[in-house]
Amino acid sequence: MKSPRAYLKSPHAYIWFAGTVLLLALPFYLDRFWLQAGLFAMAAAIGSIGINLLTGATGQLSMGHAFFLAVGAYSYCILAGDSGDENGHRLIGLGLPTWLAAVLAVLVAGAAGGLFSPIAGRLRGAYLGIATLALIFIGQHVLFNARDLTGGFNGRAVPPLSLFGIDFDDSETVIAAVPFQSAEKLWYVALLALIGCGLFARGVLRGRPGRAMNAIRDHRIAAGVMGVPVARYRAAVFVLSSMYAGLAGVLIALVFQRTVPEYFGVILSLEFLAMIVIGGLGTVAGAVVGAAFVSLLPQLLTHYSDTLPLVSAPGTGGVSPGEASRYLYGAAIVAVVLFLPGGLTRLITSREK
Repeated sequence: MKSPRAYLKSPHAYIWFAGTVLLLALPFYLDRFWLQAGLFAMAAAIGSIGINLLTGATGQLSMGHAFFLAVGAYSYCILAGDSGDENGHRLIGLGLPTWLAAVLAVLVAGAAGGLFSPIAGRLRGAYLGIATLALIFIGQHVLFNARDLTGGFNGRAVPPLSLFGIDFDDSETVIAAVPFQSAEKLWYVALLALIGCGLFARGVLRGRPGRAMNAIRDHRIAAGVMGVPVARYRAAVFVLSSMYAGLAGVLIALVFQRTVPEYFGVILSLEFLAMIVIGGLGTVAGAVVGAAFVSLLPQLLTHYSDTLPLVSAPGTGGVSPGEASRYLYGAAIVAVVLFLPGGLTRLITSREK
């Protein structure tokens, strides 16, 4: 393990520093489309870090990550929203302060993971994958039918975040003579959340818990013989991964300003698995890189669909940007598995060595 002084002198530290400065400056230069794409990528990166702790570091396959994103998103709407009529039926809301609702939504997602954690602690491999896949179908049934809470098929509006007297809505806020709207304001909240989640996960992976998680992944029986409480670690990591997913769900809801059940389906869970495979299993950087690749690709194809061959705008026939993006990152998964097992981040680490 590198000492702090040696790490500061490494190219890796300069890359992270330059990337952070760039992300801080981008809201001053990007339009709303690119800001929303970047916000979605940062939210996806937080969720990807969570599933990488579970699947990449501990070896527990989860197909239900989208369920916990839905728990976080809808819990925030219920806790922060007000009761009232919308789309012909009455919605229930507690009207809590939005910052408190966001924190509680993450805890609710963790509690949902805690309820499932005894199963996660005892199952592994394909058995856990099938069990977590059932969460998606249960969640979809609840989201479509519990209309008083979720709004049903049409979803429900997302209350804008309010923090330190700043409303993160479309109203203009002037700071240091610079006007900020909702996307610019949310950008820094998402960036701060991503940095905090990344640093925490990095500390977990580089400490004693990370070594225990890797031991469970590599050889479960040997880890148990060495004194690692396998079932307890599996359950704890599942809860932590659920909380990361809940936070990602809250951010996604704030970005899109409306939650709809169809979004939180099996496809979303598969996309998160694609993120960690493409970026690199078991690393924070791999989760971030993979999330950026998978989440930004359809946005890029949609934005440039008029100029790209074989890609057409949605609803005009031909290959839509969403379909084309799935073909491309599907091909990327095959390429990574065959030629770069460590993911895209392996290119950087191999150069450093």
